[in-house]
Amino acid sequence: MTVIVLIPAYNEAQRIAATVQAAASIPGVTQVIVVDDGSTDDTFRCAQAAGATVLAKRRNSGKGAALNLGLEAVTATLRHQDSAAIMLLDGDLGASATGAAALLEPILAGQADMTIGILPPPARKVGFGRVKQLAREAIRKYGDGFEASAPLSGQRAMTPQCLEAVTPFAAGFGVEAVMTIRALQAGLKVLELPIAVEHRASGRDLAGLAHRTRQYLEVRKALSKL
Repeated sequence: MTVIVLIPAYNEAQRIAATVQAAASIPGVTQVIVVDDGSTDDTFRCAQAAGATVLAKRRNSGKGAALNLGLEAVTATLRHQDSAAIMLLDGDLGASATGAAALLEPILAGQADMTIGILPPPARKVGFGRVKQLAREAIRKYGDGFEASAPLSGQRAMTPQCLEAVTPFAAGFGVEAVMTIRALQAGLKVLELPIAVEHRASGRDLAGLAHRTRQYLEVRKALSKL
């Protein structure tokens, strides 16, 4: 089974090359696609130099829109594959992206249609949990009681059939929660599991607060459309 990795990225010039190289080293990965979501730094050039297929949006339009642009390339590749899995990763994982390989094992074994990575707890306090709680309650309500430990995790793997069920991707930061709900409503097997992956978490400063406020509003908006 071949694996296609799709990575949305915005201003990740410092980490995207390491993320691409680590993702490409995962056994079975044949293509890494990066969608540069209107970055103002060298994300595009760094990802391309690292060996990724890079698509670019002129303006920053959010994670969901970036994934939908990448979806076109993924779908085109899947037409020529007899058996494949799709992995979604965040652009700031760096070398730790190799830990996402664990997401593939249940997919390859036929034990799950979608796997979701539970990341190690951060070393310091970050957010206040409001966004995660909002997403968790919605998944429980609309996903037949599923108790999500990582409702906002962007580290996922899935079968092509699951990809079809959860797309087009919801807008903005609402993409993960809606993805989980759509998979569950389609009767697909969703499995969460711990993975040894690290990413940059926003703190409790003004920048972190602004990020989480935007995240909360986008998640709530996406969920309201269910």
